[in-house]
Amino acid sequence: MLLSAQAARHAHRLLAARADSELIPCLSSQGPLSLADGYEVAKNIMDIRIAQGETMVGRKIGFTNRAAWPRLSETETIKEPIWAPLFDSTVRYAPDNHGIQSLAGAQQPRLEPEVVFKLGAAPAPDASPRQLADCIEWMAHGFEIVTCPYPGWTFEPADAVAAFGLHGALIVGEPKGVSVETRRNLGEVLGMASISMSWGRDGVMSLRGAGFGSDVMGSPVQALWHLHAMLQAQPQFPPLAAGEIITTGTWTEAYPIEAGQTWISAFSGIILPGLNISFV
Repeated sequence: MLLSAQAARHAHRLLAARADSELIPCLSSQGPLSLADGYEVAKNIMDIRIAQGETMVGRKIGFTNRAAWPRLSETETIKEPIWAPLFDSTVRYAPDNHGIQSLAGAQQPRLEPEVVFKLGAAPAPDASPRQLADCIEWMAHGFEIVTCPYPGWTFEPADAVAAFGLHGALIVGEPKGVSVETRRNLGEVLGMASISMSWGRDGVMSLRGAGFGSDVMGSPVQALWHLHAMLQAQPQFPPLAAGEIITTGTWTEAYPIEAGQTWISAFSGIILPGLNISFV
């Protein structure tokens, strides 16, 4: 277990690397680093950001796409999702599902298409996936820009937890209210839906790839349940609360992105508008 002073040093080093847009060696290359250690660093970062005036608005869930697990870690097998706090400074909304996003300062940015939930109520500690669905006020499509401070996107799971959960920014599209009837089968509906991703420059677009809601732990609702379960074992962090937004993990691989590109998404099997975002 990391000493508190070590966790604080790692936290300040990661915050400085982010502010200066620089890459640093993996924390795990400097000594043993467990997942619990990674969350201890994350807790330090959360406390520092709140003290500096940022507001925590929700959580991001990572490593929910099991198909990507073998590609994400050099030596240690990924066995479960991870999570990180979301702050107001990195979340923006695209009400008309179109937008322009700067990549200035982003460390090795990649793009992940996700489904975002807003909680209208706090779930009970022992809530089932179905009961968690009852707590969802709205859902939206989101593009998460994930970033990595470690060269070549090479890290262990604990390194990712410590480094903001690899979160860079979140663009949230038009929210859609979730009715009582929809909540009853939301997990199944999202699990059967699919998404396509296209990209291009100067108006010339081509299909880049596709993915399925079932790749996200079976369904984004199931991913939300995994987050809720993880938090029950982490009393140092606040439990899920009404008003939080939760981005539930990528439906595809994480695509490298750069300024000058436009990315467009489209869903099938669910009435949720895609996003059209240009990067500068």
